Amino acid sequence: MTADELKKQAAYAALDHITTGGIIGVGTGSTVNHFIDALATIKHKIDGAVSSSIVSTKRLEEHGITVFDLNETGTIASYVDGADESNHLLQLVKGGGGALTREKIIAAASEKFVCIADSSKLVDVLGTFPLPVEVVPMSRSYVAREIVKLGGQPVYREGFITDNSNVILDVHGLTIMEPIALEKTLNNIVGVVTNGLFAMRPADVLLLGSEDGTQIVHAN
Repeated sequence: MTADELKKQAAYAALDHITTGGIIGVGTGSTVNHFIDALATIKHKIDGAVSSSIVSTKRLEEHGITVFDLNETGTIASYVDGADESNHLLQLVKGGGGALTREKIIAAASEKFVCIADSSKLVDVLGTFPLPVEVVPMSRSYVAREIVKLGGQPVYREGFITDNSNVILDVHGLTIMEPIALEKTLNNIVGVVTNGLFAMRPADVLLLGSEDGTQIVHAN
């Protein structure tokens, strides 16, 4: 099976892990695109969705799924999103698509966070995938210097602007042994909007598409 087929497998499996009858939180990315297509098959069972990006909103609306503002909905029962990396505690690195801030907001506002990915995304230690950090544009150089002090190698994601009109620094060279501590440290740098570590609010269940079927992983 191709990587895309494995993503699709995990995405469709997520339908068994969401709470229907209400509003579903929806993330962003190639795996989530498959989930949106899957969600369209049961759209008569949900009231709509809260979306983490302009791209996901467009795809949801093309399927005839109503998209709500999070401020209108309150707590979301289920949130489904992908990941660039996950450790065995289901602490994640996210933001390869640049939607990390809105993703983190919806995850925080959700009772259950279902992460969907192919099996290659499960790792023992986070950090091989560059860690995205969303920053206010005028703070980019300052934040980069502070990240260097922490041992990271920040690279400006040129030509990319987030849906919040900010920029991204992708941090290379980190071996993330203490994800919660690093998440807090990075967020405390003035000018950082948020970073792509989802450690304080990890996933509740991880669905991994594999050659042997969908693996269900709970935090251990």
